Amino acid sequence: MDQPRLLGSSAVMKRVRLEQLLAAIDGTAVGFSNQDIEFESIATDSRTIQSEQLFWALQGDNHDGHDFVRDANRRGAIASVVAAGNSGKAKGPRIEVEDTLVALLDFTHWYRREFEALVVGITGSVGKTTTRRMIHSILSTKFNGIQSPKNFNNQFGVPFSVLQLDSHHEFAVLELAASRIGEIRELADVVAPEVGIVTSVSTAHLAGFGTLERVAAAKGELIESLPESGFAVLNGDDANCRQLAKLAKCPTFFVGEGAENDLQATDVTIEVDSVSFTADGQRFCVSATGRHHLTAALAGIVVGREVGLDAEEIHEGLCRYEPAPGRCQRKVVGDITLIDDTYNSSPRSVQAACDLLEDWPVATRRILVLGDMLELGRAASDLHFNTGQYIGEAGLDGLIAVGQFADDLVGGAIDSGMTSKRIATCRDHAVLTVVLDCWLQSGDVVLVKGSRSTHMESVVHWIEGRIPVSSGLRRAA
Repeated sequence: MDQPRLLGSSAVMKRVRLEQLLAAIDGTAVGFSNQDIEFESIATDSRTIQSEQLFWALQGDNHDGHDFVRDANRRGAIASVVAAGNSGKAKGPRIEVEDTLVALLDFTHWYRREFEALVVGITGSVGKTTTRRMIHSILSTKFNGIQSPKNFNNQFGVPFSVLQLDSHHEFAVLELAASRIGEIRELADVVAPEVGIVTSVSTAHLAGFGTLERVAAAKGELIESLPESGFAVLNGDDANCRQLAKLAKCPTFFVGEGAENDLQATDVTIEVDSVSFTADGQRFCVSATGRHHLTAALAGIVVGREVGLDAEEIHEGLCRYEPAPGRCQRKVVGDITLIDDTYNSSPRSVQAACDLLEDWPVATRRILVLGDMLELGRAASDLHFNTGQYIGEAGLDGLIAVGQFADDLVGGAIDSGMTSKRIATCRDHAVLTVVLDCWLQSGDVVLVKGSRSTHMESVVHWIEGRIPVSSGLRRAA
C-alpha cells in the first residue's frame, strides 16, 4: 500500500502525556530533554506536519516514513515514532517501538477506551460509505459524534478515524474494511464496536479473498466481535448476509424489502432525487437517488430507534443525508441527467446501477457507461459476462463498455437479448468520448461507473465540460 505517506492523515486528539503514550505502545523515549511534554495531534505525512505535531513513521509498499523523519523535524514535529531497527535514519526526539503500525493500532486501542462514545462499526462488500453517512446524519439530529473521514477504513485509516474522538462526542460511526481474513477482527478489537452492520456479502475483492465464502467469513468477524450488550443489523435480503446472524452473541435485526425481515420497507416510491417508503406504519423519505439506498436507510432507522430517537428525528436525518462524491450523485448537464457513480464498482453495485436506471421516472434514453470491475481475480471474465447478462435483462437503451473486460460485458448483454445497435465497445477513454459525442441527445440519463483505478471520473468531467445538448451537441442517428 502507498498509504503511509500518501494518506496525508492527521488527527487532533485530546492531550496525551508522553508517559501515557509510552505505556500504550510499549515504547522507549530517546533524545527528550523534557519528559513532561504532551501531544494533541499526530501525522503520517511529513509534508503536512504542523508545529508540535507528533510524526508517526509508517512503512508501506512504496514509501517508508523513516525516510522523512528529518523533513518532519524541519517542519516542526515535536517528536517521531520510529521502529527501533530504523532508528539510524531518525534524529531528534523519538519514541522507538518494534513495529510502528502495530504501535499505532495499540495506541488507538488505548485511546478508544478513554471514551464512552457508542461505536457503530460498518462493513460489507458494497454500501459501507452510504450507510455510514446516513447513520451519522440520523444520529446527528440529537447527538454529537464523528464518522470516518472519506474511506479511512483499513489498518492505516481506522486509527485516524478513532483519534478524532473527544470528550464531547457521544457516538462514532466507523467503516471497517479488509483485504485479508482476520483484518476486520483486528480492527474491531481496536475500536470495540457495540453496534455492527453488514450491508452485503458479494463478489467484490475476490482477488484477495478467493471465494465468496471467505468474503463472508471476513465480514462475519465484525459480528463475532460484538458484545452481548450490543446489537447487529444485517441486510436480510442478502442470503449470504443473513447467515452471519449465527455468529452473533447479541440481538440481531434483519432489514430489507422481504417480508421475513424485522424491519421491512413497503410502498416504495422512486423519484429522481428521493426514495420514499413505509416501515412499521411510518412513512420515511431519504434524499438519495436509487432503490439500493433502502438498506442503508433501514439500518439507520434501526440504529436510531435503539438509541432512543423518534420517527420524526429519524426522518429529519434521512432528509439531511447527502451522498459522498462519486456515489450516485445526480447532476444536470444541459439537457442531460448525469449520474456520477464512479467511486468504485463490483457486480452487486453495477446491478444496483442498472436497477436505478430501470426505475428512472422520465428519460428519453437510459445509458450505462461502464468501466472494468477490478480485484475479481480469476473469476473476472465470468463475472463481467454475468454482469453483462444482468444489464441486457434490465432493458436499458444503451451500454458503452470500456476496458480490458469490455468484450465480456458486451457478450453477456447480447446473450440476454440486448441488440448490438445499442452497444459500443471501447478500449480506452479517448474512443469512449468520441462515442459519447455521437450518442448523447437531449433528455438522456447517463450513469457512469467503474472501479477506482479505471478513472471513470474523467468521463464525468468530459461530459460536464461539453456544450449543453440543447446548444448543438450532435444527436445519434
